[in-house]
Formats: sequence, C-alpha cells, structure tokens
Amino acid sequence: MLSYPSSRMICGAAIAGLAATLNAAPALAYVGPGAGLTALGTMIAVIAVVLLAVVGFVWYPLKRLLRRNKPADDRQEPQ
Repeated sequence: MLSYPSSRMICGAAIAGLAATLNAAPALAYVGPGAGLTALGTMIAVIAVVLLAVVGFVWYPLKRLLRRNKPADDRQEPQ
C-alpha cells in the first residue's frame, strides 16, 4: 500500500526549500550577448508554440463545429 506524505512533511519541505532559496549567495556571473539572445529567442519560440497550440486545439475544432451548424445554402462550394 502506498503511503502519501503528510501535510506537515510537505510544509516542512516547502519551508526548507524557501529558506535555501532566500539564503543563496549571488553567482556574480556574466551572461554574454550570445547567451542572452539565445535565451530571448527561446522564450519567443516557447510563447509562439503555446499560442499555436491554443489555435490548433481550440480554434480549428471550434471553427469546424460552427461551420457544421450553418445551413447548407450558406456554405460556399470550393472552385
């Protein structure tokens, strides 16, 4: 039988993680322009993928459903 962690254990782990995050020393690292542009391009690509996924999974089926509910005489025949 599986035993699930108690809420006290989860809360303790969250507090320990938060304390470790707030106690971290600065890295004092330099991010060059190549890495910065790569990170910026990656963020733009991820946003574009999410938007295209929304269009693909929501808009096109909705559009097809709305087109199916139109009367037959309103539909235009492809030429």
